[in-house]
Amino acid sequence: MTARGIALLVAAAALLVAGFTFGYPDLALLGVVAVMATGCALVFAFWRPRLGVRRVAEPDRVARGESARMRLTVSNTSRLRAASLIATDRCGGAGVPVPLLRLRPGMDTTVEYPVPTTRRGIVPIGPLRVTRGDPLGLVTLDRTYGDVVNVWVHPRIHLLRATPAGMARSLDGRIDKVPHGTITFDALREYVIGDELRRVHWRSSAKVGELMVREQLDTSEPTIVVLLDDRARSYPDPEAFESACEAAASIVAAAVREDLPVGLHLVTSVAAGPFLDVLTEAALTAGDLDATLRRLRAQRLGDTLVFLTGPGGRGDLGTVSSLRGTYPVVLAALFGDRDAAPVAAGDRLIVIEAADGAEFAAAWDGVRGW
Repeated sequence: MTARGIALLVAAAALLVAGFTFGYPDLALLGVVAVMATGCALVFAFWRPRLGVRRVAEPDRVARGESARMRLTVSNTSRLRAASLIATDRCGGAGVPVPLLRLRPGMDTTVEYPVPTTRRGIVPIGPLRVTRGDPLGLVTLDRTYGDVVNVWVHPRIHLLRATPAGMARSLDGRIDKVPHGTITFDALREYVIGDELRRVHWRSSAKVGELMVREQLDTSEPTIVVLLDDRARSYPDPEAFESACEAAASIVAAAVREDLPVGLHLVTSVAAGPFLDVLTEAALTAGDLDATLRRLRAQRLGDTLVFLTGPGGRGDLGTVSSLRGTYPVVLAALFGDRDAAPVAAGDRLIVIEAADGAEFAAAWDGVRGW
């Protein structure tokens, strides 16, 4: 009931009481008319139109700042009456008007509108809300149609041209970072001048009648472990966390492009599902960094560890650098704290300080410590 409808009912009650109490039939008649008008308004508003709703997001996953559109098709599935309604589609936290004027039975109408992608996150679209009221404005009734469709706004990805070299064998034959078992036999070939005699396969050489040399292959490949600090205490400015998410997405995209193994971990959880979707859902919360570092030390998930944090995580860089014995390369990136004193990490930790994701990408490509 609207305010007008409530006022009309109160007036109808007053007219009926006055008419029957003091013997004024005209007042009683006006009260009856007011009650009948309210009843007709209720019947009119409670008629439920039969509508079908279809949604298509183009695309349903997009990087922050890129364009995305929603295509909404509303059809009148009733057989008798045309629909002229006021409809509003929910798009994030705003409403988008959808005109439904003289929509005949069996017909449909299509509306397209842009989806806001200025912020990382999941944008819920729908349901369609139809507001129906009587001509006198006594009653309004809201109903919803269709399901909710999510549009995933991923962090912005910056192009990283450099990738960690990982564990590799030195040119003079000494094993620097390769653990035992990563150098394996690949094939046999004829001896050429300069080959080491210790690589000659004497049994095959005796059968063939010439020297045959074992061709060995380094099966190790760089494995990147990205640790995103999602603790609220690390980011006085939430925009710094957005930059950290962009850096994590850029590293993951670069590793996939180079066909390198990569893992994504948050301080509060282990990423489950597509990494970009995980970064889209990431939010600031409370977490225990020490417990996460103990787990990474025990599991030894790769050879290059990248720790992304904000100003509040500056004091934790010493603890992160202690993983240098487990991970041959440890890199930390600080976002949103350029005015602070530079970090003196020595040779145990590579530190990048950047204001945003684009500056991080430029600094990443300039690293000479892989």
